[in-house]
Amino acid sequence: MAYIRKREEERTCIQESAPVLPETDFGTDFVCVYGIDPSMESRIRAFRDRGYVVHLMTGIAWGEYGEYFNGLWDGRDHWDETQKSRDGSRTGGETHSTGYIVPSISYTNFMIEKLKRAVDAGVAAIHVEEPEFLNAGGYSEGFKREYKLYYHEDWVPPHESPDAHYRAARLKAWLYRRAIERVSQELREYALTRYGRVLRFYVPTHSLLNYSQWKVMSPEGTLTDVPSLDGYKAQIWMGTSREANVYRGVYKERTFETAFLEYGVMQELVRGTGRTMWFDNDPIEDRPCYTWESYRVNYRKTLMGSLLQPHINRFQVSPWPCRVFPPAAKYPKDDPAAVPIPEDYRTELLNIFQFLGTLETDDFAYGNALPEAGVFLSDTAMFQRNYTDDVLARRKEYAPVGKIDLESTANYEIGREKEVVGDRLDFCASLAFPLFYGMALPLLKGGLPIRPVQLENIVRYPGYLDGYRLLVLSYEFMKPEGADVNIALAAYVQGGGILVYVGDGFDPFHRIRSWWNTGKNHYPTPLEHLLETVGVAPDAPDGEYAFGKGKFVLMRKSPADLSAEKALSDAYQEKIASLLGTALDKNYISLRRGDYLITAVMDEGKTDEPVVHRGLFVDMLDPALPVITEKTVKPNEYAVLYDLDRIREKKNEILGTSIRAEEFAADEAGFVFKGRGARCEAVVRLKLEARPADVEAILLPVEDGESPRRIPVSFAWEETGGTLLLSFHNEPGLVEIRGTSRA
Repeated sequence: MAYIRKREEERTCIQESAPVLPETDFGTDFVCVYGIDPSMESRIRAFRDRGYVVHLMTGIAWGEYGEYFNGLWDGRDHWDETQKSRDGSRTGGETHSTGYIVPSISYTNFMIEKLKRAVDAGVAAIHVEEPEFLNAGGYSEGFKREYKLYYHEDWVPPHESPDAHYRAARLKAWLYRRAIERVSQELREYALTRYGRVLRFYVPTHSLLNYSQWKVMSPEGTLTDVPSLDGYKAQIWMGTSREANVYRGVYKERTFETAFLEYGVMQELVRGTGRTMWFDNDPIEDRPCYTWESYRVNYRKTLMGSLLQPHINRFQVSPWPCRVFPPAAKYPKDDPAAVPIPEDYRTELLNIFQFLGTLETDDFAYGNALPEAGVFLSDTAMFQRNYTDDVLARRKEYAPVGKIDLESTANYEIGREKEVVGDRLDFCASLAFPLFYGMALPLLKGGLPIRPVQLENIVRYPGYLDGYRLLVLSYEFMKPEGADVNIALAAYVQGGGILVYVGDGFDPFHRIRSWWNTGKNHYPTPLEHLLETVGVAPDAPDGEYAFGKGKFVLMRKSPADLSAEKALSDAYQEKIASLLGTALDKNYISLRRGDYLITAVMDEGKTDEPVVHRGLFVDMLDPALPVITEKTVKPNEYAVLYDLDRIREKKNEILGTSIRAEEFAADEAGFVFKGRGARCEAVVRLKLEARPADVEAILLPVEDGESPRRIPVSFAWEETGGTLLLSFHNEPGLVEIRGTSRA
């Protein structure tokens, strides 16, 4: 039964620094106890005593590690190992007391020693989160030492040239790859030799898309080459996905679309590897200035972005529940009218938390039945998100972009106008990241469920591109790490694929020292090598070129112009549609996933028509879990429907619940349901073969010495689908609900 499983399956989790609270004791499979402070062991014990599998999580790029920097750990001051910006200030110092860290060998030894405490406490796994080296960093003495050791030459200021910037950025990402590899290997060996236990190791990280957008260096795809790593947690939430972008010349939030693309690229880290991925969802975000309604609207958008990725079925349901559910968690923060979470939003969330543990990955189909297509994204996109002094001094050489429309939304205050309005260099380097979104959004907005495709994986994994009918590529904001990438792309085209290249040669980073312009190679950009490999002349005009069984399509336009110019964006969308042989005129993405029907309808499409589903459903996004026969989904609305027509043969089934189901049995005489969860107004909907005449509920409290007590429960029978809705106030402990059918 989908809702009943062993916690060792580790489908759902929370991440929490607070102790167990009655409002956050959801009954997920496991908990990531956060932080290695003096209370760590007691918090681990408390969650384990409640039945949770326990992992330990902490930051690797920042944290309360003052003892290391102040010389208390090894007698040596390590302040020169913080990340410093061009003016000498510590990056991240405004949010973390030590700022962000240059992960030296000494620092990794410190982390290993600290984390051995968690292994001693018996955790099943360790997560080191957010291996981040900020774009502004790279000026500290610690980084200069690492630069000399890595490149065998003296450090060059990153702001001096594209080559210096690119080399510094690559090193920043590599340093955290080294740190993660060393820490994970040492701790796994320690756990096995001392305790005979196989410790698992995970990296919670933002998406490659978000780190590229926010100008952060991280190992991302290179972590797939670390054998001591068991998987990742995709730290995607409304705080990342609300970052505004530009589509058809309009700059605004597109939370669902951004989330869909973020989750899409994260699944590429584990596709075909056997490693584990959890998708993060957060009912609120780091910025505490919004209303509950704003959080609720944007939570649904990020949730839908994750549900529409059918290859992942593990979720972190809330990263910091202590800032969402207790009575003291009131928003908007610092507003005299701030209030705690509305009860119906609490119930909706708890229903979703349990539902997320029921999803599978082996039975799905997209409703639009469109060919599989993708847009390439590379780790190297993180390495060239800022232009250097020598390039900026020639900014007048670059043609301007059109004026961008700044469109405020009800829940977002535009505060970055200067980053998207101005000349071409400002626009391309802005947080709007038009060079990627210019290629991706027109396809997604046309109803094509595209994937961001990890460029490096095409040479890591044989058959990685199998199944893709069309792929879009540009080297204007990222670079292939070797000629073998272009050779693999040519093989894809030769075998029958369609490769669309978008680029005008604008990018100053084409001039960095790399394989295409060193040794015997003298190509101006990596595109010329790709053109040669697919048999196209280096000065070939825009057009379609046959190669083997496939087609190479050249569009000598900047991806940023696709983002800024409405007419160009529309023409690009039409071109892709003609290549695929199908109209991109839908405004929705719809997915049947097992017994669930999942639909997201977007705005800004060629139509504003709603999507209408007819049948017999449970509405999983309604806190009351109602049974409905029709659902109309308008633009900027979403639906998750349990399709009861698919389970007509099942006599008894759990359809939805706010608390963790631990036991369920039913027959003609009645039913028994047992579950446990957080303090809330709970609902449970059951499919039953017989209508109950009487229902009663008993709570077995958590605390020793407390006696079982009867609790009020209301019930309502729905005849059409033969379902029962139970409603009651839940408290932590085991709830046992029994129903007796009519004689």
